[in-house]
Amino acid sequence: MSLPFDIDLRNKVAVVTGGAGVLGAQMCRALAECGAKVVIVGRDLAKAERLAESINATGGFAQGMSCDVLDRAALENAASHIASTLGPCDILINGAGGNHPKGITGQEYFNAETNSAEPGQSSFFDLDMEGFKFVFDLNLMGTLLPSQVFAKQMLGRPGCTIINISSMSAFRPLTKVAAYSGAKAAVSNFTQWLAVHLAQSGIRVNALAPGFFITEQNQKLMLNEDGSYTPRAQKVIAQTPMRRFGEAGELIGALLWLVEPKASGFVTGSIIAVDGGFSAYSGV
Repeated sequence: MSLPFDIDLRNKVAVVTGGAGVLGAQMCRALAECGAKVVIVGRDLAKAERLAESINATGGFAQGMSCDVLDRAALENAASHIASTLGPCDILINGAGGNHPKGITGQEYFNAETNSAEPGQSSFFDLDMEGFKFVFDLNLMGTLLPSQVFAKQMLGRPGCTIINISSMSAFRPLTKVAAYSGAKAAVSNFTQWLAVHLAQSGIRVNALAPGFFITEQNQKLMLNEDGSYTPRAQKVIAQTPMRRFGEAGELIGALLWLVEPKASGFVTGSIIAVDGGFSAYSGV
């Protein structure tokens, strides 16, 4: 891949949860191209291994690992294996996250007279609590638990960093996705809390907040079968001053800047928006 600039990550171990997704895969490729030994952590081992094979085929070093980010024992075993075979973790990217249909309302606005959820969808008043909890667990606990486990390996070692993945919905909650918006706001808040807590331990903690990118999770929500924009996508573009979706590679410059202590050594507790101006735009 084409990097916006080069940094030297040789002898660094980078653990990327959710690393086989569209955005995570680009991050894994970039880290490997800079010389890091990349561990792609996900529940779908075959998918993680396919990405690792493609990275290794181009001269990088990567390996896939099956692990549930909500299973502390599994995380501990993974961390122990990584440390014994590759070395302790230097860079943790908490990329695991996502949404769930049962944490979404069927309509943007509730109207007592006309509101009726479509089949299989919910109104605010009958949102499924298990679905809501799933979204919070995956995004917040799926960030907290890996941080607890891998940050232990960072203590007392210079240049270590944790990068969480927040969202535009953490800045301003998006309609329909109540659970996801709340969970990502919690990720941003936790990022700042952890940055303060670990500041005197030499571990920097920041977050990337992507704007709108087409991924496997939102493709059907944003694109019609013919590739045209759905009404939801049209609203997104109208609120994005650059009038387009982001491309996965456009996260890499911010990622590498946060990873390199020579560039961002005094940066911790920051939520970096990469959003084409979405979070700055008032709508008028």
